[in-house]
Amino acid sequence: MSVKNAVVTRFTQLCSSRGITINELANRSGVTPSTAYSMFDESRHDVSIVTIKKFCDGLDVSLKEFFNSEIFDTLEQELK
Repeated sequence: MSVKNAVVTRFTQLCSSRGITINELANRSGVTPSTAYSMFDESRHDVSIVTIKKFCDGLDVSLKEFFNSEIFDTLEQELK
């Protein structure tokens, strides 16, 4: 799994556990819904740490808490 896919999966888990939609995540994070939906777009390969931080702020989760998940433990190498 790529880092980008792991980030998307993690946000999906957090939103699901809180019962919120991607659109609500965007609103809570102070970003446009199109920014949130573009992160979930399969054709997009990267996501910025600034966007991740904004989404974490919207979920009231620290970056440490966000990345402290098993999903990030076995990522494939990004250099290809």
